[in-house]
Amino acid sequence: MNWEKLLSAKRWGSEDKYIEDQTEARSEFQRDYDRLIFSSPFRRLQNKTQVFPLPGSVFVHNRLTHSLEVASVGRSLGRIFYNKLKKDEPGLDDRLPLISEIGNIVAAACLAHDLGNPAFGHSGEAAISHYFTDGAGLKYKSAVTDAQWADLVHFEGNANAFRILTHPYAGKGYGSFALTYSTLAAIAKYPCESQAGHNKANIYTKKYGFFQSEQAGFQRIAAELQLEQVSATPLVYKRHPLVYLVEAADDICYNIIDLEDAHRLKILSYQEVETLLLRLCNDPNLPARLTDIEDPDAKISLLRAKSINTLIANCSDLFYNEQQTILDGNFNDSLIGSIPEPYRSAMKEIQQISIQKIYNYASVVQIEVAGYKVMGGLLEEFVPAYLNNNSHYSKKLVDLIPRQFITKQNDEYAKIQTVLDFVSGMTDLYAVELFRKIKGISFPSIS
Repeated sequence: MNWEKLLSAKRWGSEDKYIEDQTEARSEFQRDYDRLIFSSPFRRLQNKTQVFPLPGSVFVHNRLTHSLEVASVGRSLGRIFYNKLKKDEPGLDDRLPLISEIGNIVAAACLAHDLGNPAFGHSGEAAISHYFTDGAGLKYKSAVTDAQWADLVHFEGNANAFRILTHPYAGKGYGSFALTYSTLAAIAKYPCESQAGHNKANIYTKKYGFFQSEQAGFQRIAAELQLEQVSATPLVYKRHPLVYLVEAADDICYNIIDLEDAHRLKILSYQEVETLLLRLCNDPNLPARLTDIEDPDAKISLLRAKSINTLIANCSDLFYNEQQTILDGNFNDSLIGSIPEPYRSAMKEIQQISIQKIYNYASVVQIEVAGYKVMGGLLEEFVPAYLNNNSHYSKKLVDLIPRQFITKQNDEYAKIQTVLDFVSGMTDLYAVELFRKIKGISFPSIS
């Protein structure tokens, strides 16, 4: 793979308006960022779980604030890489005008990376999958192909994000997105179909990146950018190199910010967080600075900023030094997983503590389980109603599905996706409210 092909301002759904002159196309990736910021799916991230569902009066991060922070870190990673390239190669901008846009491409992809996550985070993904593996949805297995069934029993937020960004929803065409090919490729952490996913041997097949319904679209992007194809059946590609920077920005933010949120919720003490983050700060004067600050939250903010700065520096160095291996498609680890010691061990300890004390904290697990029931309960109502639509009750349920999701296709896979588009796009609060109303637990007010 090479940067000349990997960087393209061609827009999904607007290919006829492609700007051939790359010097004129240099603002296109900033437009990607702006389109995402003003989109409804992005705004809905405000009420989608990051780690702590429905936290109440204490502010912690949601999917929207997380995505904004990831975009900020991602832009820095991309910009640092470009600055290093430019310094080492005079005349780079003349040869590759779009290379200066790497920071904007990564930032836009970072904004979009969580768009496909359903309510209640990974618990929501698991609930959707469970409906088809062990719930009432199991009866639909014979109505779809094996490849389509693999999509359903391993519902994947990454693939759902690609669908949201490329699917022409009813009455909306390609909506407000029509993103560039390079931005779309940069969010595909796992550029393979579901039947190839969940193979931990390769970083690009740990999960999967597109549903069967979007497979042809991803092939089109891969062909344009000349991504390296690994297999045709099942379909597998090597990652676009900028995926590594998007992934690193995400890894940096959630690992560090989750500690900050856990402290605000009194899950971790100040001393526990300080001990974990000091190992990343690489500043011998920092302990003295901390003694001059009284507010524990302010201390942790400083520790967080220093830690993120260290991780950005190490990840950007690694990406630059391993550039050729990454372009060859042979870098088989995340950047965070490959940073030098002592930072790699410090990050592993943070990850272990997070699993033990944050992600398995009692109230977090309780609300995730409740969310699991909510998502599964919605599917139990809406999937058979839309597929059969043969009773007054079913017709009333179908009337609740927004018209943009309704498909004109008659196959069961497309109809099931209609319901999944609707349910997976819900915010946590809306999913709970709708579940309570259709189950008769509460009643809507007329206003």
